[in-house]
Amino acid sequence: MTGSVALHREDRSISTATAPSAHGGRRRTSFLSALEGQPALGFIGPNWFASVMGTGIVANAAATLPVTVPGLGAFARAVWVLDVVLLVVVLLATAMHWRLHPRTARSHLGDPVMSHFYGAPAMAFMTVGAGAMLVGQPLIGTTAAVAMNATLWTVGTALGLWTAVAVPYRTFMSHEVEPDSAFGGWLMPIVPPMVSAATGPLLIPHLPAGQWQLTMQLLCTAMFGLTLVASLVVITLIWGRLARHGAGASATIPTLWIVLGPLGQSITAGHTLGATAADVLPGPYGSAFEAAGLIYGAPMWGFAMLWAVLAVAITVRTVRSGMPFALTWWSFTFPVGTVVTGTSGLAEATGAHLFAGAAVVFYVGLLAAWAVVAVRTARGAYRGQLLQAPA
Repeated sequence: MTGSVALHREDRSISTATAPSAHGGRRRTSFLSALEGQPALGFIGPNWFASVMGTGIVANAAATLPVTVPGLGAFARAVWVLDVVLLVVVLLATAMHWRLHPRTARSHLGDPVMSHFYGAPAMAFMTVGAGAMLVGQPLIGTTAAVAMNATLWTVGTALGLWTAVAVPYRTFMSHEVEPDSAFGGWLMPIVPPMVSAATGPLLIPHLPAGQWQLTMQLLCTAMFGLTLVASLVVITLIWGRLARHGAGASATIPTLWIVLGPLGQSITAGHTLGATAADVLPGPYGSAFEAAGLIYGAPMWGFAMLWAVLAVAITVRTVRSGMPFALTWWSFTFPVGTVVTGTSGLAEATGAHLFAGAAVVFYVGLLAAWAVVAVRTARGAYRGQLLQAPA
């Protein structure tokens, strides 16, 4: 879930940093040594917020699992605290980037690749906010958790609705789009409203009964539809691009996993909206919404499994021929996490061992992916490779 910044040169940078020195030994890699005089905050794009999304979903998905694992709750709380710190760090780095390098910062929205990743900050805010209520309450208390989630959900929703309009508008009116331009990143600006739809129901019980709760329920339902229809359009374009032009550059292969994001998040939203509908909507509609969560979720889960198999096959094939590390690797985390939360919702609704087992399998995969990507991101940031200007 990242753009053009930091897609290149890690392998070259690593080989340079560990090359034999004039004294016959290997030079030790020092802090930010790969920058070679470039400013450390000169190229901080919105794609960096994908690390917040990918870390937060590890905690949130753990809270939804339909099984009890000793120590999992404490682990989830620790990861959520880490994610809060990470959000603050990325926000500060972004603010400093805008202050010190405003021209570069403004150029991101005009970039045909990077602009799509303006959806990442919106989803990062809401991921941390939802985590406050799902796993953070034992640490900060219910009142603080609700206030934190309400604030971050409101900010993330407003930003996400803006990206859902502004970024596609830019693509339609300003960017040069080739027949093979469609890639997973095109989903990033239109997925945030679905995250709002999936996490908004957490706040409904804490709103005044009546019109406040009804308005939140209906707004979340409308945002569900907004992202669902737009995502189906983009996924069709991605499928067509794959069929006509192949997988594309190896650095962009991880973005194929972003397709799982709107699929898994829509299943999650169908479940969470159904859980609150019976207490909010009049007449038979509440029960209908609750049933719709399963009626919609189970078929969509089938397509998500199809895409997951295709993504695995293409990724494995690419790894065998060489796939350099980049921030795009965070695409292996958040989308998979949404499949965990969606599958867990189906398990809760049906009691099916199929869904419970699948949720656990996907969560184990999420943990493995997060561990690899987090370590490599930390190493790349420390050495400076991920902070370099794009090639």
